[in-house]
Amino acid sequence: MKLYRDYAKGDWLDILSLHVHQVPKSMIIHGEWEPHENLKYWTHFFGEKAILPKWNTVIGSYKDRMIGFSNVYGSPMAANIVHQFGGAGTDLFIQSGYIGGLSDEIKYGDIIIVSEVELGEGVSKQYAPHFRTLKTKSELVQMAVMFCEQENIRYHVGKIHSTSSLLVETEEDITNWSKDGCLGVEMECGTTFAVAASFNKRAIGLFQISDHLIHGDSVFFSNEERDFIERETDEVIRKIALYLAEKG
Repeated sequence: MKLYRDYAKGDWLDILSLHVHQVPKSMIIHGEWEPHENLKYWTHFFGEKAILPKWNTVIGSYKDRMIGFSNVYGSPMAANIVHQFGGAGTDLFIQSGYIGGLSDEIKYGDIIIVSEVELGEGVSKQYAPHFRTLKTKSELVQMAVMFCEQENIRYHVGKIHSTSSLLVETEEDITNWSKDGCLGVEMECGTTFAVAASFNKRAIGLFQISDHLIHGDSVFFSNEERDFIERETDEVIRKIALYLAEKG
């Protein structure tokens, strides 16, 4: 009997209905509840030759290089995508999305480049059981920093925490994660890093603040200014992600 963990590259290519030349070299894994606008954006970006191997995933050519985008929410969903595409041959996974802010240094609209992620959710333990944290390859961090410097983008490099659910975070959790030096907390990055590492693939995270937790802000109660900043910063993160997807 052949179990899922025993599937080889050919199996995943068949499951994804992709030829080898269609497998994205780099893939943007975006964590967000609402997928429709993101999928619409990337389908339009890739144009008529866009490939949709799954309901939440779009693949296309960018500067003669195949890249992909997948909209996920939570660690199990992230694992499902990264495992299949990692098995099929994707080399670089770029996790993007939103964090709850844990540092006074970070402002709305700033970019957080992940150098290290704490594995606080459950799925990563299945892929990296002996690790408390995983680190980004230094050359990927340097590439992201260089792009931000060139484009005059405000950024921070540091550690974040991945958790299983934002709705059960306590004040004690927030305080402890902040004291531990985490810049923010989210739900997918730890899993993306762990699954990628299990396939000897690379991963990096690019985030913005959705709610400044240490200031008492809530993701459920925003305002026009924060919404505008979020939309503008989404586009900045896409530019950085595309640069990494092309050059990485």
